[in-house]
Amino acid sequence: MTRTTDRRTVLGGLAAAGLGSLLPAAARAQGAWPNRPVTLVCPWGAGGGTDATARIVAAILEKNLGQPFNVVNRTGGSGVVGHSAIATAPPDGYTIGMITVEITMMHHQGLTDLKPTSYTPLALMNVDPPGVQVNASSPYKNIKALADAIKAAPAGKFKASGTGQGGIWHLALIGWLQAMGLAPNHVQWVPSNGAAPAMQDLAAGGVDIVTCSVPEATAMLDAGKAISLAVMAPQRNPAFKDVPTLNETLGINYSVGAWRGIAGPKGMPDAVANRLTAELKKAYDSAEFQDFMRNRGFGTTWADPAGFTRFMADGDKAMGTAMTAAGLAKKA
Repeated sequence: MTRTTDRRTVLGGLAAAGLGSLLPAAARAQGAWPNRPVTLVCPWGAGGGTDATARIVAAILEKNLGQPFNVVNRTGGSGVVGHSAIATAPPDGYTIGMITVEITMMHHQGLTDLKPTSYTPLALMNVDPPGVQVNASSPYKNIKALADAIKAAPAGKFKASGTGQGGIWHLALIGWLQAMGLAPNHVQWVPSNGAAPAMQDLAAGGVDIVTCSVPEATAMLDAGKAISLAVMAPQRNPAFKDVPTLNETLGINYSVGAWRGIAGPKGMPDAVANRLTAELKKAYDSAEFQDFMRNRGFGTTWADPAGFTRFMADGDKAMGTAMTAAGLAKKA
């Protein structure tokens, strides 16, 4: 009996030891990221530049990591709805999102308490300047003709769109107006949930001007429903070499830019965040991503989490100063 008991005890101990050596591996396999679909939130509408960039990033991550990366458009509130969905998700790596320049602007307007520090920054991937687009049937075929008409018109006659109230494309318009010596509200702003619906409104005649990036306007430009008159940048975009800068045509040396990066909720595990950043760098460096962005005229700019954090902090300070000057800032 004693020998049998001892033998069972020994076998049981060996079995337990064997299971003990297997369980951590099983636990690790079960907990390895990603082992189920990942949601990538886009705060702006389908068809716009942010949506297009989010979808190419998601497609490459899905191919490389073997799990679905589902882009979900959460629009509304001038970007607040989508940015909030990213910030308030469980910080487990299964909900990430594409945050945009508006996160350095919305809290200055009093729209939200969210700031760049509300996230786990993963990677900056894109920076683009705005262009000035009009309907193809517009009587203004160059930026000087449009600028002269705006100056001669009473306040509010012209309507413009491109993003939400106080968004980057709105601020781009304000900066241009101020550079021409006009009041920030001389052109009426019509809020939209991104560049794509704004360009549709332009094509339908609902607004006179859209100040979004030229790449975001490509669909309507290619369809012959809109034309781009100028870009607010130090130099022309090689992908749209026929579109002049404001400085070339009006002598206005004004430029501003929108950016897009990937982030997750604050408090993500380092292992998951680091893996994501490594995979995003791989995606950024891929010919698929670079060709996609170049073919659409989108700028490519990389920054790792530390660089992205500094980039957003500098932008937040600059936007606060600019919005205060424009009378759009309500709080810090």
